[in-house]
Amino acid sequence: MQDAADTRPDPTIAPDPAALAFLLSRRSRIAKTLAAPGPDRETLRTILTAAARSPDHGKLEPWRFIVLEGGASAAMGALTRRLGEARGLDPDRLHRAAEPFEIAPVTLCVVAAPNAEASVPEVEQILSAGAVCLAALNAALASGWAANWLTNWMAFDREFLETGLALAPHEFVAGFLHIGTPTVAPKDRPRPDLEAKTEWRED
Repeated sequence: MQDAADTRPDPTIAPDPAALAFLLSRRSRIAKTLAAPGPDRETLRTILTAAARSPDHGKLEPWRFIVLEGGASAAMGALTRRLGEARGLDPDRLHRAAEPFEIAPVTLCVVAAPNAEASVPEVEQILSAGAVCLAALNAALASGWAANWLTNWMAFDREFLETGLALAPHEFVAGFLHIGTPTVAPKDRPRPDLEAKTEWRED
């Protein structure tokens, strides 16, 4: 007897309880709790491959990756401190911004690079970059690593972006994904009240 799933228009779409269980329980790790080691290049390529399968209207690929490992990540922490001090930022705020670069063995920068000449609205291109961030975050977590998606003021500071990351004028950072080894098991945080956030409509 033929399996019922084989009669579907797309038999590759089938329930995946393990994947759903992961999504229902996924939890980012706080960046300051990360430690060495981090994922190797092969694992990072798998994470990037998963991230690159994100929705992308018009297949513009309006994003790219910069992977900072070891000293390269620490250098971004030093730049954060230098620029933050020059801007007179509060020391505690400055430390919280710089610390993840200094302690995370790997920092994945997802660079949003919207194409102003494309017919696809810029907001959709930026949303695609955000989808890439979440996909990379989940891929890192699913691979057994601790990960945290952050931005902070540096993601929009032109001097940081151009001096530290050599970004083009139209580019910015959609997310810094700090990845490493977990050192503590985080408590779950309060989740949205779905009844308050959901409107059901019929007919």
